[in-house]
Amino acid sequence: MPRRPLVLIGPMGSGKSRTGKRLARRLGLTFTDTDSVFERENGAITAFFNEHGQDAFRRLEREIVRAAIEAGGVIATGGGAVLDAETQKDLERCAVAYLSVSAEAVEARIRGERKRPLLLDGGLDRWIAIADERRPIYERLGTIHVDTSHRPMEAVADELAAWYRSRYGGDAS
Repeated sequence: MPRRPLVLIGPMGSGKSRTGKRLARRLGLTFTDTDSVFERENGAITAFFNEHGQDAFRRLEREIVRAAIEAGGVIATGGGAVLDAETQKDLERCAVAYLSVSAEAVEARIRGERKRPLLLDGGLDRWIAIADERRPIYERLGTIHVDTSHRPMEAVADELAAWYRSRYGGDAS
């Protein structure tokens, strides 16, 4: 079986980072959270957004996602990373898990959130609009779709690990 990075995509608050950490441990692979890499290299995402704008953020995010895919392992992307056409092309050579979450379930996850600049004005209503806008991209790119709304992240990670091993042989380097 070909070796493929395992990339988690989906809306903000769907559990990509929490699931990705667990999934990487189960598969014995490295884990990269592209938002964490961004913040380590460029400071807080919200501050960067405010100072440089979304376009500048997306350009740097694109390079971080590309480098993570090249490095392999399990990768959790930011919710909007899939908006970039080149990233979409890169994902064609990856195992892509689309994690979705209902508005009702995500409400508690994002309440009071200050790390997500696109939610600062509009909260849940803004989340719904963004998730609805991006859903067709997530659905097209996802090799598998898992709803995380009412499931423990442990169970989601178990399901994805079993799927990955059966389909790709367990090596995502």
